[in-house]
Amino acid sequence: MAAKKAAKIQKLKPISDELVFAGRGGEPLNIRSAWDSAVKAAKLDNFRFHDCRHTAASYLAMNGATLLELSQILGHKTLSMVKRYAHLTEQHLHNVVERMNTAFLSGQGGN
Repeated sequence: MAAKKAAKIQKLKPISDELVFAGRGGEPLNIRSAWDSAVKAAKLDNFRFHDCRHTAASYLAMNGATLLELSQILGHKTLSMVKRYAHLTEQHLHNVVERMNTAFLSGQGGN
């Protein structure tokens, strides 16, 4: 399903396009002042636009996206690069272990 979404996004904005944010005429769109205003209004310190990419990757991973799906969504060619972006929270890792324990203790955990 994630691959379908990535393909749909690529139809809207081809990956080969050099600009992330393009104006209606295809010229570069400067989002710096809007970004700076939003960060200031939110009272965030040391927050960069690129941090959103890490956050999105982490949320996708914690909601079941595989590394392969993440690589397609993020446009990474290697799984090692995907791993740099997708950070799992300690609580998420705890929940994964708890689900395994529950499955094994209930007799549904495998052989």
